[in-house]
Amino acid sequence: MLSKGLSQFGGKRVLLLQGPVGPFFSRLATDLRGAGAQVFKVNFNAGDWFFYPRGAFNYRGTMEAWPAWFEDLIGRLGIDVVLLFGDCRPIHQAAHAIASRHALEIAVFEEGYVRPDYVTLERFGVNGHSRLSRESEHYEDEPAVPKKLPVGNAYWAMVWCGFSYFMIGWLGKPWFRHYCHHRPLSILEGLPWIRSAWRKQWYRWIERGAQGQLTSRLSRQYFLAPLQVFNDAQIAVHTYLESVEHFIEATLRSFAQHAPSDTLLVFKHHPMDRGYKDYTALIKRLARDAGVAGRIRYIHDQHLPSLLDHARGVVVVNSTVGLSALHHGAPTKVCGKAFYDMQGLTYQGTLYEFWRAARAAKPDAELYRRFRDHLVARTQLNGSFYKPMKLPGSSTGLVWGVSKSSVSQNILRSGDVHRLEPRIKPVLNNGFVESLATEMSLEKTAA
Repeated sequence: MLSKGLSQFGGKRVLLLQGPVGPFFSRLATDLRGAGAQVFKVNFNAGDWFFYPRGAFNYRGTMEAWPAWFEDLIGRLGIDVVLLFGDCRPIHQAAHAIASRHALEIAVFEEGYVRPDYVTLERFGVNGHSRLSRESEHYEDEPAVPKKLPVGNAYWAMVWCGFSYFMIGWLGKPWFRHYCHHRPLSILEGLPWIRSAWRKQWYRWIERGAQGQLTSRLSRQYFLAPLQVFNDAQIAVHTYLESVEHFIEATLRSFAQHAPSDTLLVFKHHPMDRGYKDYTALIKRLARDAGVAGRIRYIHDQHLPSLLDHARGVVVVNSTVGLSALHHGAPTKVCGKAFYDMQGLTYQGTLYEFWRAARAAKPDAELYRRFRDHLVARTQLNGSFYKPMKLPGSSTGLVWGVSKSSVSQNILRSGDVHRLEPRIKPVLNNGFVESLATEMSLEKTAA
């Protein structure tokens, strides 16, 4: 999909569902139209509407009625391609199943598998739903990888997009009263970020010296268990584990029973979860009950690459931190479903065996290099959802993995918006599609 660039969407009728917080999907629509596509968009809440206020359908029905409404819409619009961000959101799970049944092309955006400077775009699905081969023999050749351009610091742009999205989403709830977001759509979402800033400074003080110990006298004596955010769909969908707490408990008990007595287990909190969760009491209780209180550490904002360089092994659910661990040559055990979990890269035995087998379970460096090249060439777009790079003729600022000639053609075409003749069948006004301010024309195209 990436090798063909934006030109593959020429002449297609593309439907955008929910995108990342911020204006990325609005910018993407501009680029798609520049490539000759006709673009349509569905908004589900006021945050979506704020960043895509014109030329979109605002779905205001119930979640139960959404599948039938979506199926009717794609038929009436004659949709060829459905683009969405994250394939585990309830609204997207239903839409994905219906689009698959109708043999539509589906492509899913996600945060970058390889970070920084990349975003993910895969045909059909991402993460555990990725159709990347899990067989190492499929990665024997070496694909060409486009040179990466640096995006720069996109953190504060992401924070602003997130704040605006949740604030407007909260204010606009009366207009989208049936919508259920996968995270609380409330102004109160700002409180954990305030708490996070305070905790960051607190942890920096009470954990001073921890990284120095782990990268010097404790080097190769600890196993690192990076935690994921508490509401990560990766845990809800792509693992047998019920929660982050379940992962902590299962990992700690296995370590206590089977790990060498001279090793430590270090849990590292996810930085984006700092303001939401604190597992201190849980970890202390579990460690005490298992008789390993002196061998468990719980840390927060230490430099992850340095920790990976000095760990004896790494245990993850299915986070992309596992890819970083492989990049640093750390033996890695995956406890969930991950696209990089394969012979030659990750440990294929059980968790209780991993503690003693880790020293001899280093990933194959050459296989990892080839796998990463395949990953970048086939699933990664150079750029950011939140901070577009300044590229001629591009609204999103994404670099597609195409030849220079194709890029030039897309740039030349971007200023000439191709408008296709509308072939939309009338959509009955069933009360689901309305504008926030005025009644929206249901035969309106987004081109």
